[in-house]
Amino acid sequence: MLAPIRAALGLVLLTMLVLTTTALAKGNFSFIGIAGASLSSELCSSDRDLTTDWFAFADFAGGGIAAPAIPPEGGYAITRYYIDGGRESAFDQLHYYPAASLVYYDGIVNGWSEYDRKWYAAKPQIKLVFQNALTREQLLHGMVIRKS
Repeated sequence: MLAPIRAALGLVLLTMLVLTTTALAKGNFSFIGIAGASLSSELCSSDRDLTTDWFAFADFAGGGIAAPAIPPEGGYAITRYYIDGGRESAFDQLHYYPAASLVYYDGIVNGWSEYDRKWYAAKPQIKLVFQNALTREQLLHGMVIRKS
């Protein structure tokens, strides 16, 4: 009698885990942290165009590309966060290089995926979306905007 109950409970827990993992893999991050390049300090952005799609910066599932012969300059370290029980938790990190239209996916924080430590072509539309969000955050925080 106890075995069917355990099996049912196990199935419920497994279903909850799969649904949670699927939701995180699709994006829906609470915000992103942006550091590097022309910034004097880290900024946070909750711009929906940057937080609702796991593939906002690059199509990781489409496959990686060859590493550039010369490391690109002017990159931004992007850390994507979600809120878990009122606490900020970093999900993953990537480096975005707008001038070279490249993304280096560092990987999932405290985990791994098949996309980790690979280069990807940046989505063409992300450059304008990212620049607009970056400019908006700089203006909100009273930062001097430096042209790159």
